[in-house]
Amino acid sequence: MEKSGLITLEFVNTVIRERPRDVHKGQCGRVLIVAGSMGMAGAAILSARGALKSGAGLVKTAVPGEIMGILQTAVPQATCMPLEKISLPDLEIYDAVAVGPGLGVDEGSYLITEKILRKYEGPVIIDADGLNGLCVYGESRDMLGKRKGPVIMTPHPGEGNRLLKALGEGSIEELGREAAALKISEKTGATVLLKGADTVVTARGQGTYINTTGNPGMATGGSGDVLTGVIAALAASGAGAPEAAAAGAFVHGMAGDIAAERLGQRGMTSEDIAEALPEAFKRITGK
Repeated sequence: MEKSGLITLEFVNTVIRERPRDVHKGQCGRVLIVAGSMGMAGAAILSARGALKSGAGLVKTAVPGEIMGILQTAVPQATCMPLEKISLPDLEIYDAVAVGPGLGVDEGSYLITEKILRKYEGPVIIDADGLNGLCVYGESRDMLGKRKGPVIMTPHPGEGNRLLKALGEGSIEELGREAAALKISEKTGATVLLKGADTVVTARGQGTYINTTGNPGMATGGSGDVLTGVIAALAASGAGAPEAAAAGAFVHGMAGDIAAERLGQRGMTSEDIAEALPEAFKRITGK
């Protein structure tokens, strides 16, 4: 990604490649999803499903102990561990870590996010309450750009405005969507995916890109959680942060378009988007 433009099928085909015949699950990306809380188990479930249906070979969810049984039942393909068991040796085995969906904004949740940012050197995708925690507590904002590994931030407009306020900038309404995404990226060093109609993806010094897939039916709870899993899977497969974010937005939007074709826009849900991901990848790769 070197200049501004549209995220197109041609670009996505350079990111999502055909797998060799002799590949095994350990070579398809190991993803850790740090998510969920009481009443928000669905966010962790949808993120895990998004990662699994986007080709991640191995997915583990780190969730509060009281919802582990829910996760293990809802997503049997993913393994599960208590949040408090996250440690540096455990983090090192993953190719990407996603943190934030449904996690909560208490200090304990923020400290988990901070631990991951400080100790894990691979790509980190920060969404939802992971972003909200940075706005509330904020000590990690200053070290985001100093990480050895890349960061992908995926705010919706409300979270984007909170980030801009915490960074001492204006608002999306004042700056415009592209300029706002660029400002967050410049201030944090992260790749930024600003969700919404015409999703914006930008990285410092690499231009601004607008997604060309998706529809109004995707304005439904949990859609962003699925997207987090998609991006995590692509990052774990070896795609660079801007490429994973851009391709993830495109695939996620295409899955939304497939769901709308099948069900109509009004009644489709985030689970329908997740279920359509395999068809989206098939249309992109031919397999």
